[in-house]
Amino acid sequence: MYELFSELWAKFSNDFYVNLISADRWKALLHGLGITLEITMAAIIIGTVLGVILAFMKMSNWKWLSIPAKIYIEIIRGTPTTVQLLIMYMGVFASVAAPKWMIASLAFGLNSAAYVAEIVRGGVESVDQGQVEAGRSLGFSKFQTTLKIILPQAIKIALPTYTSEFIVLLKETSIAGYIALEDLTKVASGITSRTFNAWFPLLTTAILYFIMTFSLAKIFGCLERRLRKSDIR
Repeated sequence: MYELFSELWAKFSNDFYVNLISADRWKALLHGLGITLEITMAAIIIGTVLGVILAFMKMSNWKWLSIPAKIYIEIIRGTPTTVQLLIMYMGVFASVAAPKWMIASLAFGLNSAAYVAEIVRGGVESVDQGQVEAGRSLGFSKFQTTLKIILPQAIKIALPTYTSEFIVLLKETSIAGYIALEDLTKVASGITSRTFNAWFPLLTTAILYFIMTFSLAKIFGCLERRLRKSDIR
């Protein structure tokens, strides 16, 4: 039993060294992690800003605003993210020397915007219409009512779903390797091709993604609780 344990430990130690320590491969993984976070943060900013705009366009009574928003949302939600990324890379930016991280961020951001738009729209439409009437009776304009009364309540309603979208977006960036971008998953794949051992690189990648998604869930969970406490006060 001791010999078996010693043999397994020796193999584990050797694989750990070869896949993560040798040739500073851990540094490559950290670099890939940085690229993943960079793309995710840029994409969520693009997606949030554009998503809010699309949400109000879709809810508009003006068809020249609502129809384009509806078409955009349906097309984006109805096509694979991988295809959108490749279209952006090999089509839109085919003749432009743009950084790959920027192309990926834009592709993921435009994709996320369609989902954020529906999240925001759902949150706004979930607010009781009596709140709108109350705001108008207080002398607020439509814009002031939306900004000061509707949006704060809509944010609280939409936050859990928005959290899920943020987490999904983070995990979706793992396909950035399709455009030869050295993100976390692509780096792990490169290590595997050199060491012929998929276990350690992929397990490390999975652990890092779990830490990121778990941290995001906890951060947004704390924010939700703070918003609930503010309601009680």
